[in-house]
Amino acid sequence: MGHVEIGHLTYVLPDGRPLLDDVSFRIGEGAKAALVGPNGAGKTTLMRLISGDLQPVEGTVAHSGGLGVMRQFIGSIRDGRSVHDLLLSVAPTRIREAAARLDAAELVMMERDDEKTQMRYAQAITDYTDAGGYDIEVLWDTCTMAALGTPYDRCKYREVNTLSGGEQKRLVLEALLRGPDQTLLLDEPDNYLDVPGKLWLEQALRETQKTVLLVSHDRQLLANAADRIVTVESGNIWVHGGGFATYAEARRERNERLDELRRRWDEEHAKLKRLVNMLKNKATYNDGMASAYHAAQTRLRKFEEAGPPEVAPKDQLINMRLRGGRTGKRAVICETLELTGLMKPFDLEIWYGERVAVLGSNGSGKSHFLRLVAGEAVRHTGVARLGARVVPGHFAQTHSRPELMKRTPCEIVMTEHARLKNEAMKVLARYELAGGIAEQRFETLSGGQQARLQILLLELSGATLLLLDEPTDNLDLASAEALQDGLNAFDGTVLAVTHDRWFAADFDRFLVFGSDGRVYEAPEPVWDETRVVRPR
Repeated sequence: MGHVEIGHLTYVLPDGRPLLDDVSFRIGEGAKAALVGPNGAGKTTLMRLISGDLQPVEGTVAHSGGLGVMRQFIGSIRDGRSVHDLLLSVAPTRIREAAARLDAAELVMMERDDEKTQMRYAQAITDYTDAGGYDIEVLWDTCTMAALGTPYDRCKYREVNTLSGGEQKRLVLEALLRGPDQTLLLDEPDNYLDVPGKLWLEQALRETQKTVLLVSHDRQLLANAADRIVTVESGNIWVHGGGFATYAEARRERNERLDELRRRWDEEHAKLKRLVNMLKNKATYNDGMASAYHAAQTRLRKFEEAGPPEVAPKDQLINMRLRGGRTGKRAVICETLELTGLMKPFDLEIWYGERVAVLGSNGSGKSHFLRLVAGEAVRHTGVARLGARVVPGHFAQTHSRPELMKRTPCEIVMTEHARLKNEAMKVLARYELAGGIAEQRFETLSGGQQARLQILLLELSGATLLLLDEPTDNLDLASAEALQDGLNAFDGTVLAVTHDRWFAADFDRFLVFGSDGRVYEAPEPVWDETRVVRPR
């Protein structure tokens, strides 16, 4: 069994802005704690501090039982790594280090085969065995069968970028939940998972004896799997010892209590200042009042040094103005369209103004379909074309936007949309991306901030067809609600891939990518399409 304990931790961003200020909390053995809060509040940073990727300015981080870490963007791997490399990246440190020595010894063996090299190679094999390397490969076989339906030996050299984001997440989760580490940090583990995958994750979290700290914005998963909620807001952290069902009420009561404490503090502060001023005036003509005046000064000084109580955090105010524009009656036309190796041919017409949710299991071709409609090169047969005056805007599932790297939101809006700086800052403010965030490089933004910026760029692009691939995955609750409001007011067509049960409820049509390769429409959202009996 493991635990996590944070003591008086302070962290300052590289630009000097404080992010976490003297925060402390403990996650006990076997607990399932969810880390929640606005995008950019510091959830991922806190996870990186616990994992050792970052070092705090002050304070301590402690954990026990071995630490397994799932980082936020598992589903964005595009560097040619193999399944073996991915599984090794979440293995215990001793196995990773032994594997690195074994790989180095193998490379030397390819260049020369003398006795000394053979001895080093033999020792590297022994070290890998002693570290548990071959034992964990047996475990990985179970993981690949569960996640991919393929034995480890048959898929270990497969490139990770040939797997869907959901397949990558499921594979890493299988390895961590089945592995030896007793404390797990899971940053957005449900992103890219289909609903059956989320249901599996909920059950796995409930059943595991391990200590888990996870970041998620899926309210249903939080309600089903978390037994306590750790909130990051305004540089502070507070813990709700109950589940998510009572969290909203607990947060409201806490904020009301903080507001009341601050009101009382302000009243007492004003009272003490009035007393000091009154005694000061009296002491000018009555020497007997001098001691009382000095005592009041001391009391005021100590009161101010103790400082006011914590200020209740302000709610986010996000205003997305997705405008769109009138297009031809038919926005998207597909005729005997087949994505090679992913689906059977199908016909589809999407009309101007419709909201179409694309549902189905991971790896069924949904993201490829959106990319094809967006104009990217995707292998296919048949026809997929856009109607008259249709301007597509694509929201990428993995936030893989190399053209935005090393640029700030302010620079991006000014350069790509010809805005003056004050105009750029105004539109960024509507998305809670102004201030210091506007001057941060894209790659340093949180996942939710990156998502909000991408939606803003869609707004500014004048797109009349929004192609959204899992847009709510990294958005906090306030941002997701703002996106829903923005789509409701959007004068155009929306085609969205989603596994978000709440988000899908507002759509008009449901296009299901079946596990048997067929594409069909359903009158209601279908989350486990294998349970639906379809006409022959």
